Amino acid sequence: MFAATFFVVTGTRLGTVTGVDLGIPRVPASRTAPDRPRPDNPALVDSFGRVATDLRVSVTDRCNLRCTYCMPAEGLDWMPNQEILTDDELVRLVDIAVRLLGITDIRLTGGEPLLRPHLEDLVARMAALRPRPRLAMTTNGVGFAKRARAFAEAGLDRVNISLDTVNRETFARLTRRDRLRHVLDALAAARDAGLEPVKINAVLMRGVNDHEAVDLLRFALDGGYHLRFIEQMPLDAQHGWSRADMITADDIFDLLSTEFSLTPSPVERGGAPAERWLVDGGPQEVGIIPSVTRPFCAACERTRLTADGAVRSCLFSTTETDLRGLLREGADDERIADAWRDTMWGKLAGHEINEAGFAQPIRPMSAIGG
Repeated sequence: MFAATFFVVTGTRLGTVTGVDLGIPRVPASRTAPDRPRPDNPALVDSFGRVATDLRVSVTDRCNLRCTYCMPAEGLDWMPNQEILTDDELVRLVDIAVRLLGITDIRLTGGEPLLRPHLEDLVARMAALRPRPRLAMTTNGVGFAKRARAFAEAGLDRVNISLDTVNRETFARLTRRDRLRHVLDALAAARDAGLEPVKINAVLMRGVNDHEAVDLLRFALDGGYHLRFIEQMPLDAQHGWSRADMITADDIFDLLSTEFSLTPSPVERGGAPAERWLVDGGPQEVGIIPSVTRPFCAACERTRLTADGAVRSCLFSTTETDLRGLLREGADDERIADAWRDTMWGKLAGHEINEAGFAQPIRPMSAIGG
């Protein structure tokens, strides 16, 4: 097995990610499955030479906020409980991923993961797996403050908390809930519990909170948090996303540049989604994730598991593989691992958001997991 390197141009920086040389040529994007047999490799390789080592695990599709860019005010029809993976099923799949498939990083997502009962216990069970994966969580922060210490003790390594505004009225308008204080408390509690770096995920909406870009960065710098702005993606349940209304990565850069000097970070980007910029010469940074305008698919290292046990090779996949069915019919670990490997082998070169034939996934973000 030989090392290969992908090069991804991201604005003014050149990032690299180490992959695996599969002895096959690099080919252009295709909407069809690979016409070559999968190599005898235990890792989650795909036909473009990428290797998935980062697993996003959705533990629930439910959420206690109603963010306007994600779902309607009345919420969604949540998955029936019997369709959700049990704790034992979830841990078994994660164990297969870590032990047989080379997964090194796990991020718990939702919906809102804090709504999953006994989540601290699940974290502890995953932290006990060998080899021990790095464990992170993405949360809206509501209810996290009083649980931060318990999560740290269970083995959670770090946390991302969503925060699109530091203005109470704007927060209520965006989320349809008056919970800003809970999120601010969650950030402070995560920092105090040592779940660092504590990252903030922010989405800017035109005419809603785009004027707060500078305020958000100033808040993050003052609190010692790592802020990452994310371009809004077409993953809302209402299918109301509009490219014309999206605040782009370049827009975000320009907004921040009115108050701060931004220069490229010298740190290699690797497979990370964010373009990183030093703020006023550093050492503090801000990240901008150009998911739509400058996709980073060529460096993608992710595989995804939904709360009902489906594997997705991409956030925007239109197909998925049912592992829950294999679990419940008594399949052994290797059969499940092979199904997972086959899914990732068929991964497309990119999500094709900027192609004419792009189709938004039927599942919204809350059902896929971020």
